[in-house]
Amino acid sequence: MGVTDKLWDALTTVIKMSDNMVSLNGSVKAQQAKVEGLTERVIRLEATLELLLRTGGSARKLPR
Repeated sequence: MGVTDKLWDALTTVIKMSDNMVSLNGSVKAQQAKVEGLTERVIRLEATLELLLRTGGSARKLPR
């Protein structure tokens, strides 16, 4: 195997790694968007729970 073949193999390996990094970057961005969406939902749930706990003790319950 000559020097040219080794350089060519190294170059193709770098290109393949670059493609894999681009793919991984896209996956990470998608996961980050999902995490941010879940974080927003948890914040809304916490706010709702906080309001219910604050008003639940002093509010009258409807008769059955």
